[in-house]
Amino acid sequence: MVSVVACLVLGLVLIAAAGLKAFNGAAAREALGTYGIRRFTWPVWAGLVVVEGGLGVAVGAGLDWASEAAAVLMAAACAVQVGAIAAGRRGAPCGCFGARGRVGSGSAGRAAALAAGLALLPLLPRDEVSSEGWLAIGLAVALLGLAALGVVVLALAREVGMLRLAVSPRGALEVSHEGPEVGARSPLWDAFGGEISFAQVGLAVFTSEGCGLCRALAPTVAAFGMHSAIVLRTFDEVTDADAWAAADVPGSPFAVALDADGTVLAKGTFNTGAQLETVLAAAERRRGAVRA
Repeated sequence: MVSVVACLVLGLVLIAAAGLKAFNGAAAREALGTYGIRRFTWPVWAGLVVVEGGLGVAVGAGLDWASEAAAVLMAAACAVQVGAIAAGRRGAPCGCFGARGRVGSGSAGRAAALAAGLALLPLLPRDEVSSEGWLAIGLAVALLGLAALGVVVLALAREVGMLRLAVSPRGALEVSHEGPEVGARSPLWDAFGGEISFAQVGLAVFTSEGCGLCRALAPTVAAFGMHSAIVLRTFDEVTDADAWAAADVPGSPFAVALDADGTVLAKGTFNTGAQLETVLAAAERRRGAVRA
């Protein structure tokens, strides 16, 4: 049973190496330059993918010749990595397991360990595996697969988070001749009934019944209205057509931020709660500058 498990594990390692080379095709081909291969990278890369994948399947099936051939391949990989280190290319891409691998003592040691393990496979005793043994092996493989899937999901979540941090958030779209002019006094102030105090900002949000985005953002907009520094009013395109016309709103959802005297501080079309927040942030900044 030990021999079967070892064959399956080492076979999966080879298949994973081939799959990652295939998935990171361009980066894996570029990594061949670390070992002095700068021409014919396509056939070398394709050959490695096919050979490693085929040997992985054969090793998993328990074929002795495949284990010996894979051991020679891993020993060669260890040798070329040691040569690259000696040539001063430590830290260069190695392309062994995906695009992020780097040449170093760790990668060379890993290749040497795989070569030794594959060479020892034919020497392990081969016992007939019972039905319960195969069931245990299958369960172990399934658990390992779940663990690997969890690692992949966590890595993907990390990459998405890093990407979101790298992309600058876009604010609401503020066009000078769409909606009320910033700095002018708007008749929308009358709809607030003088309820905007000196320390507050009036937030007028324009929506329409046929706007799916407006319905999706309704809870977010309502949450802004619960803040003590914000006086919220919403205007529907049909029932509040006069307010729409007075503000010259280009479409929905659209927001206008007013000062206590009805002066337009900020405006813009928004698609998210974060973009609506940029309207309020711009209003606070401009109000502070005017009062200063």
